[in-house]
Amino acid sequence: MKVYFGGYIRGGRQDAELYRKAIAALKEKHQVLTEHVGDLSLSTVEDKGDQAIYEQDTAWLRECNVVVAECTQVSLGIGYELAYAEAHGKEVHIFYRSKETQLSAMLAGNERFHIHRYTDESEILAQVRNIG
Repeated sequence: MKVYFGGYIRGGRQDAELYRKAIAALKEKHQVLTEHVGDLSLSTVEDKGDQAIYEQDTAWLRECNVVVAECTQVSLGIGYELAYAEAHGKEVHIFYRSKETQLSAMLAGNERFHIHRYTDESEILAQVRNIG
């Protein structure tokens, strides 16, 4: 199965290590198209250009079977990716730390999305391993 992993990039990289570990857990059974999201050296401002990033990311979203997004940090980009995935009939799994944020009603209220609350790293890693 091909997985699109979405995580916070331009707004900050405070969860980059968590993304790296979640992507590694997903890669045990699946192909992750966006493993760069977990790259600890990834800059908050990519040098590829906005249009190139948009075209590549939407191509990956169309190619993937499932979208996995960590949504503890608020991100317009991830919100767009989730709406794009829904419009293209993709299975979507959203993860967030409920002690740190309240998930948007536009996500939490969408019955098509699989919502996963977690409290620590071991919990999210166990949950992503159960996808697919």
